[in-house]
Amino acid sequence: MLGFLGACAQMGAVNSSSSPAPVLDRIQKRGELVVGTAASMPPLNMTTKDGRIIGLDIDLANYIADSLDVRLRKEKMLFKDLLPALESGKVDMVISGVTITAERNAKVAFVGPYYISGKGVLTSVATLSSITSPDDLDKKEFKITALEGSTSERFVKIQMPTAVYTPAEDYDAGVQMVIEGKVDAMIADHPICVISVARYPQHDLFTIVSPFTYEPLGIALPAGDPLLVNLVDNLLDSIAGSGALEDATRYWFEKGEWFDQLP
Repeated sequence: MLGFLGACAQMGAVNSSSSPAPVLDRIQKRGELVVGTAASMPPLNMTTKDGRIIGLDIDLANYIADSLDVRLRKEKMLFKDLLPALESGKVDMVISGVTITAERNAKVAFVGPYYISGKGVLTSVATLSSITSPDDLDKKEFKITALEGSTSERFVKIQMPTAVYTPAEDYDAGVQMVIEGKVDAMIADHPICVISVARYPQHDLFTIVSPFTYEPLGIALPAGDPLLVNLVDNLLDSIAGSGALEDATRYWFEKGEWFDQLP
């Protein structure tokens, strides 16, 4: 299940460096792994009141850095800027709730999935929580938001072309738009919708019971370094096989003990 995707397809794009593993060499020479994250996608990644970045994605990043015996540096940026930063070499990998798609996999390699998600709906309109199809939201009277540059944004544009769409630069902004009544609903990964309902009980938010889609989340890696892809794939297999991935997923998705650490 946790096989790597795209390594063979990416081998033709190997860096002109004589090293067969230019990015891995760079990480080891620098003594530091640079991981891109939005740091605003709870429970996958989020920023605490005191500025720390935590979440399931960060647990994975720490495990990889520890296995390589290097420091971890987390580069926080808008979601839409993450994959361009990976392609330009600004970061060594991206772990930030990125859905594996053919379009993305044509440009970067992926390891995973480490979690299976799906599109959900966050709304303050009780009647919308019972919808069973995105077609139910494809009406001109509905205002919808989604994370800019995400597969949720693409989903809205394809499945709900009649609705009025306003992009959100991050999930915190999207949730606030729902709370303040600026939009009727936010389309996002289902776990983020569920966590938002739990985090803000005073605002009477709702979400659907079952997600609309199948969304495999993966670790995005640079093209041209199949050795790094293979290494991360084996590490992810090890985490999954030991039960550590399941334990971490349960903590971040089911416990809620970390809610009070957030702003």
